[in-house]
Amino acid sequence: MTQETQQQEEKSNLYTLIGGADKLREMVDRFYDLMELEPEFAGIRVMHPQPIDSSRDKLFWFLSGWMGGPDLYVEQFGHPRLRARHLAYPIGISERDQWLRCMAWAMQEVGIEEGLQLHLMNSFFQTADWMRNKAE
Repeated sequence: MTQETQQQEEKSNLYTLIGGADKLREMVDRFYDLMELEPEFAGIRVMHPQPIDSSRDKLFWFLSGWMGGPDLYVEQFGHPRLRARHLAYPIGISERDQWLRCMAWAMQEVGIEEGLQLHLMNSFFQTADWMRNKAE
């Protein structure tokens, strides 16, 4: 088995392991609910448009494909170009950590299995850290 094939199987397994579209949508919705409700996430909340519905959908669509499920984001918008799409927003350590904390909290609240949470948080950290475009 090639490394690329192994990575694709792991991604497909992530989508299945998380519980498919329904559980992924629940996690994303809880993530944005927490972002709107909890003052500690104000730094990342201010970067999102009001209402936040389009952001909810885009993260769900992106994560669906990223985890090996239907590639909904790419079907609608093409390549995600994550870093390029986020360059307009000042993202530093604080914003990275707020995003990660909010996602960790959402995963815990919707009952994502602990081992899967750890795996996802490792991947989310790598991406969130790569998105940083300011020093602090």
